[in-house]
Amino acid sequence: MSKITIPRPEHPRPQFERQSWANLNGQWTFRFDFGKSGLDRKWHQSQGFDDQITVPFCPESKLSGVAHTDFIEAMWYHRKLDVPAAWLGMKILLHFGAVDYEAEIFVDGVSAGAHWGGSSSFVVDITKLAVPGTSHNLVVQVKDVLRGGGQTGGKQCMAAESQGCSYTRVTGIWQTVWMEAVAPAGLKCCKIIPAFDSGSFVFVPEFHALAAGATLEVAIAGEKPVNVPAVDGVPVVVKLAQPKPWAPGSPHLYAIEYKVKDKAGKVVDTVKSYAGLRKIHREGDRLFLNNQPLYSRLVLDQGFYSDGVWTAPTDAALKHDIELSLRAGFNGARLHQKVFEERFHYWADQLGYLTWGESASWGMARWNDACCRNFLPEWAEVVERDLNHPSIVAWTPFNETAHPNDLRQHRRFVIDTYELTKRLDPTRPVNDTSGYSHAKTDLYTVHNYAQPDGLTKDFGGGAHWRNFPDEDVAYDGQPYLVDEFGGIKWAPDAKGNSWGYGDAPKTLEEFYSRLEAEVDALLACPQICGYCYTQLTDVEQEQNGIYNYDRSEKFDMRRIAAIFGKEPQ
Repeated sequence: MSKITIPRPEHPRPQFERQSWANLNGQWTFRFDFGKSGLDRKWHQSQGFDDQITVPFCPESKLSGVAHTDFIEAMWYHRKLDVPAAWLGMKILLHFGAVDYEAEIFVDGVSAGAHWGGSSSFVVDITKLAVPGTSHNLVVQVKDVLRGGGQTGGKQCMAAESQGCSYTRVTGIWQTVWMEAVAPAGLKCCKIIPAFDSGSFVFVPEFHALAAGATLEVAIAGEKPVNVPAVDGVPVVVKLAQPKPWAPGSPHLYAIEYKVKDKAGKVVDTVKSYAGLRKIHREGDRLFLNNQPLYSRLVLDQGFYSDGVWTAPTDAALKHDIELSLRAGFNGARLHQKVFEERFHYWADQLGYLTWGESASWGMARWNDACCRNFLPEWAEVVERDLNHPSIVAWTPFNETAHPNDLRQHRRFVIDTYELTKRLDPTRPVNDTSGYSHAKTDLYTVHNYAQPDGLTKDFGGGAHWRNFPDEDVAYDGQPYLVDEFGGIKWAPDAKGNSWGYGDAPKTLEEFYSRLEAEVDALLACPQICGYCYTQLTDVEQEQNGIYNYDRSEKFDMRRIAAIFGKEPQ
C-alpha cells in the first residue's frame, strides 16, 4: 500500500511545539452552499460530502484540486477525525491556522466553537466531544461574504475577475489544520520579551489550568534552567551568561524548552521553542536595531502563489521567497495586506530578515461598528500569535485608509487600534496606517509612485511630504519612511490584462536607469530613514515585480542587488 503524502506536513508552530500532535491536512470532502441552506439541511451532521478538496489549499487554488474562482459565500468541509487512544486523560485541542472568514466547528453534529477572522489562527477545545481511541465526524461550516464590506479581505478582488492590484479570492481553510494532546494543567502560551540591554529574556506564561505545587522550568540552551511556581502572568527573568544578539547577517537564535511539573516533580508537559535577543526602537526621527541606526531597505511582499493563492505550496517555498529578496539586495519586507503564516516568520527568524507585520484590512468598506467589532479581535489574535518572532520589527494594522466617510470616527478607530497594539506589544513601533491617513503613529509613512524627478521635487530639501494633508495628522518628528514607491512595470511580452504603476520603460536599460534613479533620489534625502519598493514578484496581472510570478528571474540580479544594496551616504 502506498504511503499517503500529507501536504504541508511540517509543524505549523515552531515556537510552540509538542511531540503529541497530528497533522490533519490532506483529502477532505466538501460541498458548496450557494443557497446558504446547509444548516437547514443538517449538513453539520454529515458523514462525508460528494466532492474532494486538498486542505490546506483554498478552493480557488489549483492545489486544492477544485480551482473554483467565482464568489463562494458559504461552503462545508468534512473529514474523519481519529483520536489516538494514547491521548486518554489529555486535553484535545483542534487548531486552525486560518479560515476565511467565519467558521463554525462541529464534532459528530455538535457545535464545538466558532471563529470570526480570515487571517488569525484559532483553537477549539474538543475534549468533551472527542473520545480517545475512536473516530469522529469533523465538519467545518464556512461563511465568506467578501462583498459585504464588513470583513477583512486584503487584496482579494471584489470584481468577478482579477484586475489592477486585486487578485484571486480566498475562501475557507487556507492554513494547516492540526490536533494536539495537552496535559490539563499544561502550558497555554508564553510571551517572550527580549531584554537586549540587560542581556536577558523575560517569559510571561499562561496555563490551561493552575495546580497546587506545580512548577515551570524554563531551559535556554547553554544556560542554567530556571524553576518557578506555575502561575499565570508572573514574569520569569533568565539572565544570559554571554548574550548573543539576533540581527541580519548574524541571526542567532536560542533554543528553549519549557517543562511543566506537578507537585511531585513529574513532567506533565514539554514544549519546545526559540527566541532571538534583539531590540527595535525609535529615537526622534530614526529607527534603531540593537541600538544601532537602521536604514530599512524593504520590499513589498504580497504573499500570493500561482498555484496556492495565499498558501505556499511547500515550506521550502516560504524560505525561498526570503532568499530571493535577500538576493535582490533588500534587508526585509513589508508583508502587505495579508497575515503571513507562522512558518514564514520562522524562516525570517532563521535567515535574519526584517519584516513589518500587517493585517488584510482592505475589504472593510463601511468602517462602521460592525467593521470595528470584527477587526479588533482578529488583529489582537494576529499580534499575540506572532509577537515572539524577532524578525518582526513593526506592526501595520491598516493600509491606505484615504477619504473616510467620517474622518472623526475614522481617527477614533485607528487610535483605538494603535493603543490596543501598543498594549499587546509595547516593544515595537506601530505604523498606524501605511501611507495614509495617519491618526496616531510611531512611524510616519507615505506612498509615492512619482518618477525620479518627482521624488526629488516632493522630498528634496528635507521636506516631509504627505499624501493627504487635509486628512493626515501633522508630521510630528517620527521616523519618516516611503513605504511604497517604484512599481515599475516590466512585461514586454504582456498582452491584455496587464497592470503596473505609471508608464512602462521602453527598454530593459531604461528600466535599470529609472530604478536606480528612484532609489538614489530617496537615499539623497536625509529625512528619509527607509523605503519599501513595490514589489517582490509579479502577482497575476500586476507585473511590476523584481521576479516573475513563478519566482523566476526577470532581471540581472547582480545589477538589481547593487541598486537595492545601497546605503545612504
